[in-house]
Amino acid sequence: MSEFLLELFSEEIPARMQARAAGDLERLMADALKAANLQIVAMHSHVTPRRLVLVVEGLPETQPDMVEERRGPRADAPERAIAGFKGSLPEGAVIEDRVEKKGTFLFAKIEQKGRKTADVLADIVPDIIRNFPWPKSMRAGTSELRWVRPLLSILALLDGQVVPVTMENIKSGKETRGHRFLSQGTISVENFADYQSKLNAAHVLLDAQDRRKVIQDRAQALASQYGLELVEDAALLDENAGLTEWPVPYLGRFDAAFLSVPAEVLITSMKVHQKFFSLRDPKSGKLAPNFICVANTEASDDGAMIVAGNERVLSARLSDARFFWEQDLKRPLEDRVDALSDIIFHEKLGTLAERVGRIEALAVRLAQMAVKAPDDQVRRAAVLAKADLTTGMVGEFPELQGLVGRRIAEAQGEHADVARAIEEHYAPRGPEDRCPQDPVSICVALAEKLDTLTGFFAIDEKPTGSKDPFALRRAALGVIRLIVENGLRLKLGDYLDASNGLLEFFADRLKVQQREKGMRHDLIDAVFSLGGEDDLVRLLARVSALDAFLKSDDGANLLAGYKRAANILKIEGKKDKTADWGTVDPALFDGLDEKTLFEKLGAAGKEAAKALELEDFAAAMRALASLRAPIDAFFDDVTVNADDPELRRNRLALLAQIRTAVDQVADFSKIEG
Repeated sequence: MSEFLLELFSEEIPARMQARAAGDLERLMADALKAANLQIVAMHSHVTPRRLVLVVEGLPETQPDMVEERRGPRADAPERAIAGFKGSLPEGAVIEDRVEKKGTFLFAKIEQKGRKTADVLADIVPDIIRNFPWPKSMRAGTSELRWVRPLLSILALLDGQVVPVTMENIKSGKETRGHRFLSQGTISVENFADYQSKLNAAHVLLDAQDRRKVIQDRAQALASQYGLELVEDAALLDENAGLTEWPVPYLGRFDAAFLSVPAEVLITSMKVHQKFFSLRDPKSGKLAPNFICVANTEASDDGAMIVAGNERVLSARLSDARFFWEQDLKRPLEDRVDALSDIIFHEKLGTLAERVGRIEALAVRLAQMAVKAPDDQVRRAAVLAKADLTTGMVGEFPELQGLVGRRIAEAQGEHADVARAIEEHYAPRGPEDRCPQDPVSICVALAEKLDTLTGFFAIDEKPTGSKDPFALRRAALGVIRLIVENGLRLKLGDYLDASNGLLEFFADRLKVQQREKGMRHDLIDAVFSLGGEDDLVRLLARVSALDAFLKSDDGANLLAGYKRAANILKIEGKKDKTADWGTVDPALFDGLDEKTLFEKLGAAGKEAAKALELEDFAAAMRALASLRAPIDAFFDDVTVNADDPELRRNRLALLAQIRTAVDQVADFSKIEG
């Protein structure tokens, strides 16, 4: 079994593209090896700023031999047809006659000798390089090859032997290069273990997780050394690991006067522009006038020049941020609202000012009907929510929209709940984001997302497949979380146009969300299918009770009895071309089992209906549980398809009554199993 090592060495690969590129390289190689009928034991990839690496373990030395069989014309076909068939076959094919039902036919057996794995790989690698799906690529000089950055060399080794690959003026070999500054010349390697060891000696940490750990550990140690605490940021950690091959963190300072600017602004400026980590005082929790930068080299002066240079650059960046902040503070948010009339939200949905008007009306309606929030605060927050989009700070850092509005609102003396709602009306932005809990924030956040959904569905801009340019799936999940996590009792149908499929869209999103929590999608379907159940809190309570019921013996057996009844009704309905079996006539009962079932159905149906009105779904399930024994007895002792037509009709009507009694709790036909 052989090991294949591939390194594609280039100029710097953007950090944001690296993880996807490593995954694409694995996927393309796996597909190509499968198509070539080459089995493997394992495959793993690595990526640094200058190299994309793949290791394939457990390759055979050759492809397996293949035997192909081709069917030709009849043995007594014209000579010309037979000659044509024989002429199409490769040399060495064995032809034989084979008797079949329709006559005797010619068959050819073609043995294909497996190619050497090295030869197969020599064909696969150039194809992968030519067709690699970079989000953006370029050509270098007169080269026709497109790569993310100029491709400089290819290392391709199968058990230490070079796999011959040629891409324009690049020929594969067994040499690579170490760190750009801390290593000189080329490095010759024999296998992956040798490759990784020699790269490490040449100041290249191949594994991104190793680089990530070095940054994390050293940054935390530096922070602790100076009595500070690192502001954790997983995305920034990943980015720095993608920018360096030999990461070395250093601690620097900035002028404490910049702390007059909101901490979030300073943190964002350091992160976005400089890729710096922020630090805070662990006692007060306030931002410290320090930062940690990650260099891609070891400095002889312990990083003094690197830190000094970064401090100068950061000072200029923070000066810009302070200028924007001070200028934005000079103009109250309410004075910025009119400027929203000049910003188009969407050509079919009007300006941002029109959108704000819709959000305001909807937020106030929610406050009055569902959330119990002060109208004046909700109205004020909704009107000001988008005003910070006209600020210089948001123009520079779009990711701070909402937060900038909140800080300006606080500075100009707005009510704390209004200021909080200005920031939180975008939340939750995703599954990890905190869900607003303050009533004013809830109203504006719900209104903002509902306006987005109703607007884009109205103009038929719905998500399709993997495409969701207006983030409508995220908006729907945000609405669901706002309602469920805050226990809001509102009917979605009162706020949505049910005719455009938006309620069904919510049902799909709810299934996605609940599936991640371990809930079965078919149970949500079973409750949604009742129709009119658009109170999400009540719906999920019913689903939860249904789930618990079906996990019990009574629930599982009732479901089986329901399915049996439904199947009989379906089959007999097709025979009689009807779905209406009329009402049950007790006078036609032929035994105690029919009578008992009829009485239990009536009692259980009434009890379940009463429990449903009280939203006591567990009690409704318990009422249904009482049907298990009489249904079992009925099927054990009663012949539904009696010879007497009227007796048969009456028993089918009794089965229909089972379905009716059960379906008031949930549509059991939607439940799997």
